[in-house]
Amino acid sequence: MLAFLLWCLLFVLCWPLALLALILYPIVWLLLLPFRLVGIAVHGVLALVTAVILFPARLLSAPFRFSRI
Repeated sequence: MLAFLLWCLLFVLCWPLALLALILYPIVWLLLLPFRLVGIAVHGVLALVTAVILFPARLLSAPFRFSRI
């Protein structure tokens, strides 16, 4: 909602710039989409590497249930 109100203010102050921003926004969004997808993939790979590295520590810190038998 805030972005819309800022755009309306820009439209009142300088309508050609507001129309240019309205036209260029989808183009910029499409150009930045591959970078967003790469960021999601890198975040997933780093989460997997972190989980693999910390897995032995999680196993050692787990409570041993077999000692109560």
